[in-house]
Amino acid sequence: MRQSPPMPGESAAARMSDEMIRVDHAGEYGAVQIYRGQLAVFERIGAHAHAARIIGEMEAGEKEHLQTFDRLIAERGVRPTLMAPVWRVAGFGLGAVTALMGERAAHACTEAVEEVIEEHYARQSQRLGRNDPELEEFTDRFREDEIGHKQTAIEQGAREAPGYSVLSAVVKLGCRAAIRISEKI
Repeated sequence: MRQSPPMPGESAAARMSDEMIRVDHAGEYGAVQIYRGQLAVFERIGAHAHAARIIGEMEAGEKEHLQTFDRLIAERGVRPTLMAPVWRVAGFGLGAVTALMGERAAHACTEAVEEVIEEHYARQSQRLGRNDPELEEFTDRFREDEIGHKQTAIEQGAREAPGYSVLSAVVKLGCRAAIRISEKI
């Protein structure tokens, strides 16, 4: 998608930061919804208490990230993505479906999502340079959290999920598409 030149009074750096905040807010919102979908299934099935506890801990981290981006959106006057209602349903649905497929599939979903987000945050940090130190600090810190979530998912058997490679590829494709869409819309 070709980007139009900045509007009068709008710098390219400010536009870039706004797009990053918008897409990161959308991503953290989607991550919370995925975990909520997984928890909705696992909390109803008592045999999955261990998975529910781990997912609940990861959800708490994503909620903290979301609160940070909620604050940045408000403070900087950034328009949130118009896709939030779609990401709410899609995220919750993805979480519920993967949880219904079993604990390993839920963790495979987490691993795939976190891998894409980890790469996304790394690219953002490089692009930011020192143009927006506050946003750079958040992307670097949150990237470390996402790496931790990914590692937890791997330790919990993500790669042993039935159809792992297909499930992972589909989730990654969806995440990458959501990122591109949320940057602009």
